[in-house]
Amino acid sequence: MCPASSRIRNPIIPHENWPPAKLFSLSCQAIKDEILTSCIPSSPPLRLLHPDCRPVPAAAPAPPGPTNVTAILEKAGQFTTFIRLLQNTKVADQITAALNNSNQGLTILAPTDSSFSNLKPGTLNSFTDEQKVQLIQFHILPSFFSPSQFQAASNPLRTQAGGSQGSFPLNVTATGNSVNITTGVTNATVGNPIYTDGQLAVYQVDQVLLPLSFFMTPAPAPAPQKPKKAARSADAPSGSDFSTTADSSSAICLSKKVIRAMSCAMLVLAAFT
Repeated sequence: MCPASSRIRNPIIPHENWPPAKLFSLSCQAIKDEILTSCIPSSPPLRLLHPDCRPVPAAAPAPPGPTNVTAILEKAGQFTTFIRLLQNTKVADQITAALNNSNQGLTILAPTDSSFSNLKPGTLNSFTDEQKVQLIQFHILPSFFSPSQFQAASNPLRTQAGGSQGSFPLNVTATGNSVNITTGVTNATVGNPIYTDGQLAVYQVDQVLLPLSFFMTPAPAPAPQKPKKAARSADAPSGSDFSTTADSSSAICLSKKVIRAMSCAMLVLAAFT
């Protein structure tokens, strides 16, 4: 409330200069309006204050959350099977962690529902749980690829399957604006990007990328070696020793007979000469 002196002495128009007629012609409400206008200065809009009367600082904008890959695929449509496999194998969580912790980005090659329908019946069910994880990881490149970067890519491209050893590579060929992927089992065409933000690129592919290692016959295990026979004692002659002794005896007997025959022949010749 304004001080009494302000209400009396400081109206907009000093009361000393008001004509008597106008003074009595003003209504009570008009006098109140004049007093309030002159007593209450204009001020900026009120702001919330801390208890110590300092202005409340504006809240900083929240940092953007991690890119939701499944939401991107759901919005694009026709990727229901791939989304289900991403969630069941927990590879979707791996993608989120990689986007948060890596500066190289990711590239996802997403097969459509019709691509899974074109597989031979029972193909997915024939894979183990570990192979299903590797299958989905096989569709993820651990680097960001724009369409133009596919043109200069060096083969083979490493995938998330197999880790840093790169045991599940694939090859890319680019001709003009056409990009093809070869796995040794599957030949697929890469479509236009569904989503790209400089860190994550998602492309549609028209075939499920099947790793060659899933269909290779494993090499047979080496045959176990036969245990060696125990050495015979020195005083116990072996079978070969017996045969050798027998052969030697036969040869000696034969030699004696030959010598006797030759001796007899010589005696006979000597008798007739």
